[in-house]
Amino acid sequence: MLAVPGNPDAQVAAELAALIERAHPGHTVQVADLGSLSVGPSAVVVPLVTGPHPALDAATGTAAMLAAPLGPHPLLANALHDRLAESGLARADRVRMLTMVSAADGIIVVTAGGQAAVADAEVTSVLLASRLAIPVMTVALDGGPTVADAADRLRKAGTARVALAPCLIGPEVDLRALIAEAAAAGAACAEPLGAHPALAQLIVLRYVEALEKAWAEES
Repeated sequence: MLAVPGNPDAQVAAELAALIERAHPGHTVQVADLGSLSVGPSAVVVPLVTGPHPALDAATGTAAMLAAPLGPHPLLANALHDRLAESGLARADRVRMLTMVSAADGIIVVTAGGQAAVADAEVTSVLLASRLAIPVMTVALDGGPTVADAADRLRKAGTARVALAPCLIGPEVDLRALIAEAAAAGAACAEPLGAHPALAQLIVLRYVEALEKAWAEES
């Protein structure tokens, strides 16, 4: 079961469920609201968040097996890179070292969930910085320092073109607030991770890990 903070009817959750079901025939993926789960002990709940999130507190008392958040993981850095490249904000191929006039030379990875989420996303940011060979900072949309603070710091360090890389799936935040933060900071903004295939892989990975943990505790 995919547990979504925010809007459980979000299209991204349905698209991820379809990706998983196509890759793993015979498995049914359901979508529910992370804040109001009602499932039995045999269910495996995978929270559709990239790191610590306040909505997870409401799910800790559920009878189901609760998997870990999707991040941090190298697959998230890959997905962030893809979204930046799709928006023309990063070269798509680091091997060929393509030069793009619109490419950013400083990235702000944006997450949600306060400082706990920032600390978690820092791992992904380091991996992204290694891929792009440019400075990367991490902030929470719902905490300080703000996106504008991070953009100012990057510019003082010599960055000319700042871009936001949302380490967010989509339903867990108000995307209008994200766009407003980018505009206020004078930064371009890539699309959220959405139904990226890497997230489908991570969901399956967290599902398997939750099962293995439950089996280990029973043995």
